[in-house]
Amino acid sequence: MKEITSSELKTLIDNNANFQLIDVREEYEFDEANINGILIPMGEVIDNIDKISKEKQVVVHCRSGKRSATVISTLENQFGFTNLYNLKGGILAYLEETNN
Repeated sequence: MKEITSSELKTLIDNNANFQLIDVREEYEFDEANINGILIPMGEVIDNIDKISKEKQVVVHCRSGKRSATVISTLENQFGFTNLYNLKGGILAYLEETNN
């Protein structure tokens, strides 16, 4: 599974790169803190698969990186995605490392 670090993600955001950010946490978690990703809770990913790009880099994140890793594994193995990156350490690491 491909991973992206917090600093690499921050660079993508700061440079307005053409990528997609998917947040697979629950809505209450998203409401507490988010980094402007598209909220698709883990249990709803399969029903919303058409919202996930196969054309550009997609960064998937959750709180710590475990749920997003599970989602990526499913999308790669069952749906043939090859453009997915797991945010290493999740939003917790991102907020800590980028001081957002």
